[in-house]
Amino acid sequence: MVMTRPFEVGVVVRDLELMERFYGDVLGCRAEHRSRVPGSIGGPAGLGGELVVVWLRVPSGGCVKLILPRSVPVAAPAAPWSAGRPGLSYLTFHLDDMDPVVAALPAAGARPLSDPVVVRARGRRISFWADPEGNAVELVDARGHDPGPGHSN
Repeated sequence: MVMTRPFEVGVVVRDLELMERFYGDVLGCRAEHRSRVPGSIGGPAGLGGELVVVWLRVPSGGCVKLILPRSVPVAAPAAPWSAGRPGLSYLTFHLDDMDPVVAALPAAGARPLSDPVVVRARGRRISFWADPEGNAVELVDARGHDPGPGHSN
C-alpha cells in the first residue's frame, strides 16, 4: 500500500467563517476550495446530510477540511464518533489500492460504518470505517476519478 496524497483531516464546525479565519490567521492555512457536498456523501460519513466543505492547505503539507452540516442530523441514531458536533470527524487516507486495506481492517479491530462497505462517490470508490477506538477513517481509492489536489470528495 502506498499513500498517494498528503494527509487530510475533516473537522465539523458550527461557524465556518470563524474557523476558516482561525486556521488561516493562526496556523497559516490557505483556502484552496469551497464546495457543497450532497447528502449522499455526508450521510454515510455520519454528518446528517448536505455539507459545505472548505479545503485548507496546511503549510507543511496535508489539508484540513472544515465541514459545516447544512441540516440537523436525521432522527436515526447518530454515529458516536461524529454526530455533526464540533471537533474531529474523520481522517482521510488516499490509497493506490484500497482493496487490501479494506480486507485487513476487520482483523485489525475496525468496523465498517456504511452498508455497502465500499461506495462510489463522484466517480471514486470510498469506504468509511471506525478504527478500534471508534474514530472515523475515510479511505479513497486513487484508481478512480481524480478531482485534483486538496479535493477529497
